Amino acid sequence: MSGMTTPWAMRLVCALELGSLLAAPWQATPVFAQALAAPAVAVPDIPRTAAGTPDFSGVWQALSGIEDDLEPHHGRSDAPPSRGIVDGDRIPYTASGLAQRQKHFDARATLDPRLKCHTLGTPRGIYYPEPFQIFQRPADLTLLFQFGHSVRVIHTNGTRHPKGHIDFFLGDSRATWEGDTLVVDVTDFNDVTWLDRAGNHHSRALHVVERWSFLDRNTIQYRATLDDPEVYTQPWSLTVLLHRHREPGFELIENYCFTHDYDAFYPYPKDRGPH
Repeated sequence: MSGMTTPWAMRLVCALELGSLLAAPWQATPVFAQALAAPAVAVPDIPRTAAGTPDFSGVWQALSGIEDDLEPHHGRSDAPPSRGIVDGDRIPYTASGLAQRQKHFDARATLDPRLKCHTLGTPRGIYYPEPFQIFQRPADLTLLFQFGHSVRVIHTNGTRHPKGHIDFFLGDSRATWEGDTLVVDVTDFNDVTWLDRAGNHHSRALHVVERWSFLDRNTIQYRATLDDPEVYTQPWSLTVLLHRHREPGFELIENYCFTHDYDAFYPYPKDRGPH
């Protein structure tokens, strides 16, 4: 981690300090019993930590191209066609939730928080088409995202969510191991982030359960179950594969897109080549 920029290091320290203040096991709510029930199957020849748990350290990226719209859709002027990644194809919106999604969709060219370089949120940051890096320690996993250089910490030390509701872009993540599957309970969201470029959305009541498991040493199956009674009529799930970057020397690149508006005032030196 010695190559991290100063802003990354500052965000990382703040995230780790916040998580270390809390201390007791979390418990999943009954609504996610089905999401947590899938058996954990051991996969041979995967990287493991000294403690024997799967080691997800590395640089990962989703290549399925579903960030344009999680649901199946025909090609349109701003997105290619896709079969989507939602179980059952459609997100089970309430009538008001569906109406709000339509408003977002109609104004997606200007309203998407991504265009302001806001933190993408959970789970969008996982399947967004830019790489992210995982650093794994016994007490936590730290995810560094190339887009906007957001930092997310998944605590694996038995601590619980903070009391009361705190509005986080990425939510608050507390995890346990179920065999070789990392099961992550995520709460305490704000209502700012979208789930994709089509305007799929959630409220502050969003509750996510993630399941991270190796298919082989270079492929992670990521499954997320989302529940939000203010927006959805029932919990729903999505599944996407994450692929390890193995190119020699591959690393995350600064993508502080919110600085683009200032390029005219801080021009890139032309003698440094293409930019």
